[in-house]
Amino acid sequence: MRILLVEDDELLADGIVTSLSLGGFKVDAVDTGEHALHALNCEQFDLCILDVGLPGISGFEVLQTLRRSNNMIPILMLTARDQIQDKVEGLDKGADDYLLKPFDVEELKARIRALTRRSHGERQAELRVGDIRIIENAHQIFKGEVEINLSPKEYTLIHELAIHKNRVLSKDQLTELIYGWTEEVDSNAIEVHIHHLRKKLGTEVIQTVRGVGYKVS
Repeated sequence: MRILLVEDDELLADGIVTSLSLGGFKVDAVDTGEHALHALNCEQFDLCILDVGLPGISGFEVLQTLRRSNNMIPILMLTARDQIQDKVEGLDKGADDYLLKPFDVEELKARIRALTRRSHGERQAELRVGDIRIIENAHQIFKGEVEINLSPKEYTLIHELAIHKNRVLSKDQLTELIYGWTEEVDSNAIEVHIHHLRKKLGTEVIQTVRGVGYKVS
C-alpha cells in the first residue's frame, strides 16, 4: 500500500514514515498543501494522511480541492485541535476519518487498514484470490492451508493486485505503488517480482493483459 503523508512537523513526519514503513507500508511525505495536491494529481496513492494545520493551503482546503475534482482517495485527517467543530468540518468536507494528536501509531495503522478495506468494499481483514488468502493484519499469505514466504516487495505487489481485484494495473502503476520516491528501481523489477510470485503462488494467480498490465480475478 502506498500512502502520501502531508505533515509539516518534520520530527512527527519522520516518526510516522519510520513506523509505517516498519509495518510494511510504503510512505512518501510532503510538507505543504501545494506539494500534496501536485503529488496526488501526478501519482497514484492508496490513501492520504492529511494534517489540518499546514502552512499556506490548509488541510481543509486540500481536502475540498480534491473532492471538488472528484478525487475520492481515502483521507485520514490529523489535527492537534480538539474542538468538535473541526471534526465536523473535516468530515463534512469529505474526510473519511479523523485522528487527534498525539496518537498511538498502532491506532493509526488500524485506521489505515480499516479505511483501505472500506474503500475496496472489504469487511474482513482478509483478502481472497482463488485459494490464496492474504491476512492483512499479520502480513501473511496462505495458499490453501500452507503459509507462503514472500519478500516485502512480493507481498506488497500481490496485496495491491488483490485490493484492486479485477482491475488491470500497468507496470508503471505497480511501480508507483510498490516503490517510493527515494528508491532506485530496475527497469524489469515488476516482471521479476511477478515471476517469483507465480513460482510461489501458481502460474494462474496473476494474469497478464498483453500490452496493458497485470490483474488478479
